[in-house]
Amino acid sequence: MKHLFTSDYCELAHPAVLEAFSAIGNTQFEGYGLDEFSMRASDLVRTLVNFPSADVHFIAGGTHTNLVLISSVLRPHEAVIAPKTGHIFVHETGAIEATGHKICTAQGDSGKLSVPEVEAIVKEHCDEHMVKPKLVYISLSTECGTVYSKAELTALSSYCRSNGLYLFMDGARLGAAVNSPACDLKYADIAALCDAFYIGGTKNGALFGEALVLTNDAFKDDFRFLIKQRGAMLAKGAAIGLQFEALLKDGLYDKLASHSVNMAMKLADGIKAAGYGFLYPPQTNLIIPVLPKATASKLRESYGFHDWEDRGDMLAIRLVTSWATPEAFVNEFLTELV
Repeated sequence: MKHLFTSDYCELAHPAVLEAFSAIGNTQFEGYGLDEFSMRASDLVRTLVNFPSADVHFIAGGTHTNLVLISSVLRPHEAVIAPKTGHIFVHETGAIEATGHKICTAQGDSGKLSVPEVEAIVKEHCDEHMVKPKLVYISLSTECGTVYSKAELTALSSYCRSNGLYLFMDGARLGAAVNSPACDLKYADIAALCDAFYIGGTKNGALFGEALVLTNDAFKDDFRFLIKQRGAMLAKGAAIGLQFEALLKDGLYDKLASHSVNMAMKLADGIKAAGYGFLYPPQTNLIIPVLPKATASKLRESYGFHDWEDRGDMLAIRLVTSWATPEAFVNEFLTELV
């Protein structure tokens, strides 16, 4: 059986999460996320991000979270600015566009938006004959496995706030980003600089679920109505809340994210030692080395991974480690690479 480096959701869930399900047995609870588990988990999120006034909503998956937030805060004529690699643009089957909101894209450097790119799009859309850019969408980590610095995020936030734009961060891999040695951002920095963001559970030990954090008061009124209207309100919302309670207690969430990053950095160090380079700097649990096609083909016999970019005789491949990746599999991969 192949070991999968295809993504960080290939294992079911951390034992602590499964034990949390088992522990409640047939205990009754309120529905639609109003249960005691979700309330406690919300408090843990607010403590983690050091933002006591934040609203926290638990939603099953990343695409649904992006859809609910973006479609809820934009007026019909307003649009999103995103990098060309952004998940909402590439891998969400036009979910945002299906709600009537255009996505205006910029090239981005290693998956990251810059202030000049955002400003150029804003200036280009100059009158009522065009959509009006209103929300800037970024990811941490990015789809390229890279991270924003605190200075970069501060600059984006400052521009957005000075120009009436919202800043929303897709945090599907937020744990891996914050626990990366290349990242100087803390959860509290992100809460202070963004209007909304989410903490990804699906890709960091949860069975499913994301914690959407609203820091902008303008987003909060009637948001539960909007979640329900988009089909994102689970009757058994406790199923997400109890998972986040298990993950956020005693720092487990960050321990799992740290492991995923450490395994990726071990992979990256071994790949560098073998003489190969990377399409983007290895910074999180998602790395993109460039290998000879013959080498990639041989590795594919034992390992699962995604092709990223054909480069003639070379192939850029995407390797993703997880909270559960055994170090033995990393060692075996590197042995076969050499």
